[in-house]
Amino acid sequence: MSNHGISRRTLLKAVGVAGATVTVGAGAAKAAPATSGDEFHGMLVDTTRCIGCRTCEVACAASKGLPAPELGPKQVEMVRTTSDRALTVVNRHATKSGYTFLKNQCMHCNQPACASVCLTKALLKTETGQVIWRGNKCMGCRMCMASCPFDVPKFEYSSWNPEIVKCDLCYERTKDGKKPVCVEACPANALTFGTRRELLRIARERIEKNPGSYIDDIYGEHEAGGTGVLYLSRVDFAQLGMSQTVGNEPYPKLSKPFLSAVPLAFTVLPVLMLALNRATRKNDSRDDEEHS
Repeated sequence: MSNHGISRRTLLKAVGVAGATVTVGAGAAKAAPATSGDEFHGMLVDTTRCIGCRTCEVACAASKGLPAPELGPKQVEMVRTTSDRALTVVNRHATKSGYTFLKNQCMHCNQPACASVCLTKALLKTETGQVIWRGNKCMGCRMCMASCPFDVPKFEYSSWNPEIVKCDLCYERTKDGKKPVCVEACPANALTFGTRRELLRIARERIEKNPGSYIDDIYGEHEAGGTGVLYLSRVDFAQLGMSQTVGNEPYPKLSKPFLSAVPLAFTVLPVLMLALNRATRKNDSRDDEEHS
């Protein structure tokens, strides 16, 4: 005889899973090691070379099955942010040295805030450096959005099956030895993909050899504890609208008080509901098998 409700054993198991998940999530708030397995990879964005063609945007959208970006002058004149329909955007900034184009996307922090607050480890810092989102683990709490100092993760509010959307630096492509599509498509050689160590070496070399073309600063070298995406510029980064308030402290350290202050209703309850949902689906699946 089949049981169409949730059994006491199933309920207790679900509660146990929820408790374990919260415990794991709290542990994830600890700072991750700076290196693990393979060396971290990332991208160097040289804003002195960017011509604002936005080929990177087009290539990114095509590779992810997103709508092709509009390429008219209106889009260049307005400052845009990444969204659930655009994982990278190029903006034009008027500076003291003329117009400068800046590419924005996920910064792939060395110790990402989004991953540190994720209770189910749906956000993961991979061994090669990319920060990826795993839908089969996400419970939709959106704490990653609240914690990111660069306002990157976005939620598909208009979708019937919403996901958290962000650049993953073409993780699947790079596993096969390929470059991210934006790097491969850039006609001006403004984007370089490689190990973070090598990118820092290249950046310092360009600054030393061309002191009149660059300021003596690499954005992302220390910001938020260091990021996988690094920037070079001819003007102060503040003129490009890049955050000057993130500081150099790794954000997982800052997220511990945040996690402690989050009410249990926003942590335990969502995880419990997720566990109950999965338990219910398993029961329904068994019932279907019995009926068939």
